[in-house]
Amino acid sequence: MAYDLEEQEKIDALKAWWERYGTLSMALVFAVMAVFAGWRGWQWYQSHQANQAMGYYEALETAAAQPGDDAVTRIKAASAALRDDYAGSGYAARGVLVAAWALQERKDLDGAREQLEWLARDAAAPALRAVARLRLAGVLLTQKQYEPALVQLQGTPPAGFAGLYADRRGDILAAQGQREQAVQAWKEALKSLGADPAAQIVQLKIDALNGA
Repeated sequence: MAYDLEEQEKIDALKAWWERYGTLSMALVFAVMAVFAGWRGWQWYQSHQANQAMGYYEALETAAAQPGDDAVTRIKAASAALRDDYAGSGYAARGVLVAAWALQERKDLDGAREQLEWLARDAAAPALRAVARLRLAGVLLTQKQYEPALVQLQGTPPAGFAGLYADRRGDILAAQGQREQAVQAWKEALKSLGADPAAQIVQLKIDALNGA
């Protein structure tokens, strides 16, 4: 009998606890389940986005390796999809560089410029942004848009780019006929490049200009 009373007390205590905390406990359980489901859903979404971006990037690379106007159309379409829908992925910035190179090789300088201008504004990829500014200055130089080209090289160059930026600035100044300023820029490039093999090319530019 004592045993029955003890069991009944336990049951009554459990009922009392459930009446007091049952709803809260269930709410907590559902909240935890919802958070877990949301986390898994976000993981799936991120994975799906990465796979989609990779698909467009691979399509862009394939098109870049093929000749013809149709390839140009596909290059621009794949790059546009990466920029518009997957800008936060690592594939977007890399894809833009591939697209710009492919378009520049096909003499589509306006197309290459548009690609590089987008990346030059992309603060999410600082290293590739620096590359984009350097290459954009080169495209603008080819188009003889000297002042906009120099604007791309203004400010303190990112780490590792000082010599390359100075070299490109020398190219632009030389194209403008500013020989002394060009030589000065190239000398800055030599100082920054040090033992880099690119320094030999810069020295050839100085020698050629001084001997002209």
